[in-house]
Amino acid sequence: MSALAYMEESLNFLRQVQQTQAENIRAAARLAADSIAAEGLLHIFGTGHSQIIAEEAYSRAGSLIFVNAILEPGLLLHEGGAKSSVVEKVPGLARSLLVNQPLKEGETMVIVSNSGRNPVPIETAMLAREKGLKVVAITSMAHSQKVESRHQSGNKLYQLADVVIDNCGVPGDAILTRPGVKAPFCATSTLTGVYIIQALVAEIVEILAAQGREVPVLMSGNLDESAQFNAQLISRYVDKLPQLAPYLNR
Repeated sequence: MSALAYMEESLNFLRQVQQTQAENIRAAARLAADSIAAEGLLHIFGTGHSQIIAEEAYSRAGSLIFVNAILEPGLLLHEGGAKSSVVEKVPGLARSLLVNQPLKEGETMVIVSNSGRNPVPIETAMLAREKGLKVVAITSMAHSQKVESRHQSGNKLYQLADVVIDNCGVPGDAILTRPGVKAPFCATSTLTGVYIIQALVAEIVEILAAQGREVPVLMSGNLDESAQFNAQLISRYVDKLPQLAPYLNR
């Protein structure tokens, strides 16, 4: 049964991440915790399906309020996959996407790209480094090392990162095959990406709590007591981080 085959196979990929990437996740968490301790943000960016990973850590139950998800409509899939695929290959676009983002030196940016080969995520990493941010890449090393960069520099995302977290995926992402079906089907990068980003949040929380700091985590908006809890939490930080103001209207 293909459903059970995917369930079993995908668990193997999660185990690979657990067994091989724990230290890289800790290293990324230390960078992010340092950013937050210095009253900065953790920025998360991805294109296409990778934007799901940015959304996973942003403005949801159990998420840190110090997360800035960089969500560019032209790179989302709601206007069609063909458009998103073209847009992420446009050289020079990253600079305009970041112009209004609250980026500052010493912060950390997580960039998610399964292939790590397209210009927009690569140039986003370059620009983040120019601005003095630390860069964390979540990517498939097996895929990225098999393909050529589409950026004029020849660089791939993992080559521009301070910390690389391998999602342990296979080239092409999809893992199942069947006679009569010409292409592999059922991908793993979103599953492992969500697993990685939540593990990263968990480690950031642990680091900040161990330092004796208040850990600003949002409570689910669907709990009766959450509105007051979240408003009180954010009000303590909004003067230092004005970008948190929209949370007060949740």
